[in-house]
Amino acid sequence: MTFSTFNNGLGRLAAAGALALSVSVGIGACERRPGTGGADTATGDIIVGMYGSLTGDGASFGQSSREGTELAVDEINTGAGLLGGRKIRLLVEDDQSKPEEASNAVTKLVTQDKVVAVLGEVASRRSLAAAPVCQKYQVPMISPSSTNERVTEVGDYIFRVCFIDPFQGEVLAKFAFNDLKARKVAILKDIQQDYSVGLTDSISKHFTALGGQVLPPVSYSSGDADFKAILTQVRSQQPDAVFATGYYPEAAIIVRQARELGMKMPILGGDGWVGDALKNGREALNNTYISNHYSADNPDPVVQNFVKAYRAKFNREPDAIAALAYDSVKVLADALTRANSTEGPKLRDALAAADVPGVTGRLRINDKRNVDKPAVIQEVTYANGEVKFVYKTTINPN
Repeated sequence: MTFSTFNNGLGRLAAAGALALSVSVGIGACERRPGTGGADTATGDIIVGMYGSLTGDGASFGQSSREGTELAVDEINTGAGLLGGRKIRLLVEDDQSKPEEASNAVTKLVTQDKVVAVLGEVASRRSLAAAPVCQKYQVPMISPSSTNERVTEVGDYIFRVCFIDPFQGEVLAKFAFNDLKARKVAILKDIQQDYSVGLTDSISKHFTALGGQVLPPVSYSSGDADFKAILTQVRSQQPDAVFATGYYPEAAIIVRQARELGMKMPILGGDGWVGDALKNGREALNNTYISNHYSADNPDPVVQNFVKAYRAKFNREPDAIAALAYDSVKVLADALTRANSTEGPKLRDALAAADVPGVTGRLRINDKRNVDKPAVIQEVTYANGEVKFVYKTTINPN
C-alpha cells in the first residue's frame, strides 16, 4: 500500500522515535558488487535490513511492520537459527514516511551494511523508490504489504507477500455488488497515492464488469481535512455505496463528515484503512467495510499462535500489517534454508520458488513474484473508543 501525510500524534510515535534504528558494522568506502551476499557470507550473523516509516505521517504502518518483523526474527534466533545455527541480525532504518528517504535508507543497508536481503516497505510509493537499489545490486527485497502491481515489476529481485490492488479491487467490487446489493457507486480517490489510484481503477473495472454503474471518481489529496464539498457533490448523485480508496487518516475524516451530511449508505475501503488514526472516525465507522489480508479470529493454529505470541510480546492486538511483516521474514528464512547460501542470485532463485504456510494464507510465489491468496472482508465497528474489524467473508482468487 502507498502512504503519505497526516501525523496522527499518538503516543506510539514517541516510542518509535526513541528506537535505536540501526546498528551498522563493516561499513566500507568501496561500493558493493552485485550479488555478493552479506558482510558475513559464511559464518556469523546473517545481516538482514528492514526499512519503514517509523516516524512521520505513516508511523502507524511502520510500527506494526517493525513489530511483526522483530517477532519472527526473535522466534528464529531463539530456535535453531538458520544455515547451521546462524542468527539473523536485523538492521532497521527509518525512512520518515518519505520516498526519497526510503531510497537513501536502502542504499545504506545495501552498500554499507552489506545486508543479504531487504524487508519493506508497507507503502507502494516508498517501495517503488527503493526497489531499484535492490535490483541494481542483486539484493532480494520482500515487501510485506505494498499492493501496487508496479512494485514487483521493477525487477526479478523484488518480491511481495501480499495480494495486489487489481485483486483487492475485485474483492471490494464483488462484495459491494453481491453482498451489499449496490448498483451505483461513487469513489473518492487520493490522487497523490499510487495505492489509491490503482485501487480506484480496479474497483471501477470490476464493478462495471458485474453490471454496476461507477460515477466519475472524485479526487482529493493527502492531508486534506475538509471533504464536505466533494461529499455534498457525491450525495447529490445518490449512490448506493461509496468507496474511499485512500488511507486511514483521510478515511476517518471522510466517513465522519459523510455521516454529518446525512449519508447513511455503506462506505468501503481497502487495507489502507488499517491504522490507529482510523478511530477518529468514531461512531461514523459503523456500516463501513474493508478488504484485508487476514482476520485475527481465524481459528487456524498458524494464525492463533501468531496472535498469542504477538500479544505476549507487544501487549496489543496484531493488525494485518504486522502479520504480513511476520510472514515476509518466514518466507525469507525458508528461502535461505533452501538456497543454503546468502548469495543474491541463489537467494533470489529460492524466493522465486517459495511455498510457505503463512499467517495471512499460503505464500506461494508466482511467476510475477507476487502471491495468489484469498482476501477477507471485514466490517468496521466502533464502540467505547475502540475500533474493531469483524470478519464477514473470504473471497478467493478466480
